[in-house]
Amino acid sequence: MEMEIEENGEKGKNVMCQLKDPEGNDLGHPLYLPQDAAPKELQQIVNKLLNNEEKLPYAFYISDQELVVQLGTYLQKNKVSVEKALPIVYQPQAVFRIRPINRCSSTIAGHTEAVLSVAFSPDGQQLASGSGDTTVRLWDLNTQTPMYTCTGRVLVDEGYTERALRHKNWVLCIAWSPDGKHLVSGSKAGELQCWDPQTGKPSGNPLIGHKKWITGISWEPVHLRAPCRRFVSSSKDGDARIWDVSLRKCVICLSGHTLAVTCVKWGGDGVIYTGSQDCTIKVWETSQGKLIRELKGHGHWVNSLALSTEYVLRTGAFDHTGKQFTSPEEMKEVVALERYNKMKGNAPERLVSGSDDFTMFLWEPAVSKHPKTRMTGHQQLVNHVYFSPDGQWVASASFDKSVKLWNGTTGKFVAAFRGHVGPVYQISWSADSRLLLSGSKDSTLKVWDIRTHKLKQDLPGHEDEVFAVDWSPDGEKVASGGRDRVLKLWMG
Repeated sequence: MEMEIEENGEKGKNVMCQLKDPEGNDLGHPLYLPQDAAPKELQQIVNKLLNNEEKLPYAFYISDQELVVQLGTYLQKNKVSVEKALPIVYQPQAVFRIRPINRCSSTIAGHTEAVLSVAFSPDGQQLASGSGDTTVRLWDLNTQTPMYTCTGRVLVDEGYTERALRHKNWVLCIAWSPDGKHLVSGSKAGELQCWDPQTGKPSGNPLIGHKKWITGISWEPVHLRAPCRRFVSSSKDGDARIWDVSLRKCVICLSGHTLAVTCVKWGGDGVIYTGSQDCTIKVWETSQGKLIRELKGHGHWVNSLALSTEYVLRTGAFDHTGKQFTSPEEMKEVVALERYNKMKGNAPERLVSGSDDFTMFLWEPAVSKHPKTRMTGHQQLVNHVYFSPDGQWVASASFDKSVKLWNGTTGKFVAAFRGHVGPVYQISWSADSRLLLSGSKDSTLKVWDIRTHKLKQDLPGHEDEVFAVDWSPDGEKVASGGRDRVLKLWMG
């Protein structure tokens, strides 16, 4: 194969290249680029071709490998010979940069049993945790101390008998509404409770309907409806239920799975995705709860679902600038919708599923019921899958003690992060998509560098298994919790 080059007098050899966006679409015609062209020059070219008024940062990839040197050096080192134009994929980078987390800033006691879930609010200013001690707690991030243990008193009957309100069993999951106004928790007893994060008090009675424990909670995106009212819960009982926090009741029951529903996501296009132990993923519309598509392929339980738009769905109108909003309308119609559309671009929303069959599938459910690709490589069950905030990467955590990185558009394997000596339970991304955090049974947290594919920071400190980790959406802090009952905050 001959490399197609243009002899250009004294300039030496030029390489014919074709710039492509992450979806694989060509940007303009093939260009002859000098061999001494580096990412800096390519950045200028892309900004010019895209007519960007503000110059944006880009990273460049050849065959899924980042270009960090001059073109000629890369071609020589990798012995690349090209018959046609050399495809170079440009990927937009975050305009802000998150400081790597490197120290534990506080260890906060409070829970009397294992911490099972931790979640920062969409603006990153508040933190909630759920525990085996049946409580939900809210923490003050400024003083790094407990702020509220969420309990309250509710009227039980017409005779105004009061009883203390708390969960009857372990708090398995918690979820903030993307406008930050509500926090919902789900327990092993099957009930859900909505809390006011400003006071730590309950917003009404527990929401009863599920017959077995709650496995997942996901809110309707704020760009579809503001203020936030509806969320969906999934349960071991085989159903998913849509609840309205204003009406304080279940408005739709999504029945159809033949075994436990293990995970649920409310997508940005308004549909709900449920993953189940019956090996299927079902797609539901949300006005009447009709089943609109079934995604089949897994040979064992589906454990985890991730959406390419998840970060903007979680954060709604809040971004790294910390802007406050005057009205729900401004939040919904201007900012959240704009952020969602910008993130999604012209491509369909992508879904990744992780399973007990050791594999993952990448789907585009709006386009086809067949998977875009099957992602294999893990040697044990896949416990957690998560798209990077910019949608360019998928990370997966497995009981085989590894974390793997995949291309978020094609599903192609990119790298394996090894270092944990126990199963990896949960992962979380930094807001700029440059760093990945993992928490493991081996009692450590680890931070991985996406560009170098190396361990950036080892964070020991917990005395036992780490069940839950979350990186705040503003990127400034990490929270972790586990069997040792303490909540740890980590900073850069």
